[in-house]
Amino acid sequence: MKTHFTNARLIDPENGTDRIGALRVEDGVIKSVVYDDAPTDDAETVDCGGKCLAPGIVDIGVKVCEPGERHKESYKSAGLAAAAGGITTMVTRPDTLPATDSPETLEFVARRANEAAPVNVLPMAALTKGRAGREMTEIGFLLDAGAVAFTDCDHVVTDTKVFSRALTYARSLGALVIAHPQEPTLSAGAAATSGKFASLRGLPAVSPMAERMGLDRDIALLEMTGARYHADQITTARALPALERAKKNGLDITAGTSIHHLTLNELDVADYRTFFKVKPPLRSEDDRQAVIAALRDGLIDTISSMHTPQDEESKRLPFEEAASGAVALETFLPAALRLYHASDLDLPTLFRAMALNPAKRLGLASGRLAPGAPADLILFDADAPFVLDRWKLNSKSKNTPFDGARMQGKVKATYVAGQCVFEAS
Repeated sequence: MKTHFTNARLIDPENGTDRIGALRVEDGVIKSVVYDDAPTDDAETVDCGGKCLAPGIVDIGVKVCEPGERHKESYKSAGLAAAAGGITTMVTRPDTLPATDSPETLEFVARRANEAAPVNVLPMAALTKGRAGREMTEIGFLLDAGAVAFTDCDHVVTDTKVFSRALTYARSLGALVIAHPQEPTLSAGAAATSGKFASLRGLPAVSPMAERMGLDRDIALLEMTGARYHADQITTARALPALERAKKNGLDITAGTSIHHLTLNELDVADYRTFFKVKPPLRSEDDRQAVIAALRDGLIDTISSMHTPQDEESKRLPFEEAASGAVALETFLPAALRLYHASDLDLPTLFRAMALNPAKRLGLASGRLAPGAPADLILFDADAPFVLDRWKLNSKSKNTPFDGARMQGKVKATYVAGQCVFEAS
């Protein structure tokens, strides 16, 4: 199989370039990238029409509800949504029912994903059994079974001794630990970020300091254990100085944030709109701007969708009682392009955070436009306007905060290993 993508606006996050050129794919990998558009010989030619061609998105932290809650999301529906959203690699969370905490459960997940999803699926495993924070999982066996990282998701391990032992053991095996920086007692039951808005709405709130306190504890344990660590969501300005110090001190730490915290703020909750209830809660506009600046400067490394399907019954409740989370596989790219159209971030910087850095953190060869890299690619029109209709999403659950929103950026085609897995009609 040979394919020649011509007349493409190549978004190269590794070199930080955005320019017209051509890209050649052979046998599922990128063969060459040229800017003089060489002859195509016997290759199939795809004229990109000046549209953007970028590395496929590598999304860390996708929840697929198999096993246990297949009515909310299956690997088939999630895979179709990912392909339609330009996501070529989903890194799935272990917060399933039961938790993905044994080699047997992990192998089931991998088998279902390979059967049903048209994109790459890499499973994470739980750090402690049942994500209960009492006993660590069999990290070595889970690594052998294909786990790419270990996390208890939003269940913070409160027993510091258990967490330190897990970090020590993970370090001995070179495993990556992903944690949710939050002080769990302060944040328990919170539905909003503390401040004037939460007070006026009468919502139970949590201080941004809870994130800073959770991160401080984790950084202290990293100094003690030397483990590989990734903070799944940094969403407040208060946490950024601690993260910067940890990086300057040479700790093996990276950090991500979610697309919702980059593009929405606490005021979007308005009159108790539960589709805007996420975890951690949406922050102030000052926090949002601080996180964008940290992303632009490279202090925050990755952006993820934090795709969390919830059914109508769990969202159509009073705000305090409603489940947290939003679907985001198909809205990830157009939401991220809001930052581009607002001149907050350029396209190479966006794809550095959405593709290159996640791939590097997981030791993957994807996320770049370079010879020898997998031909996981996304062709999109960054300027195409549309109004989002949640009922047209491929996900089984439709809990998106962007329903009815005016957005820009449409995926034209998605390629995995050079094969087209989605093409817009």
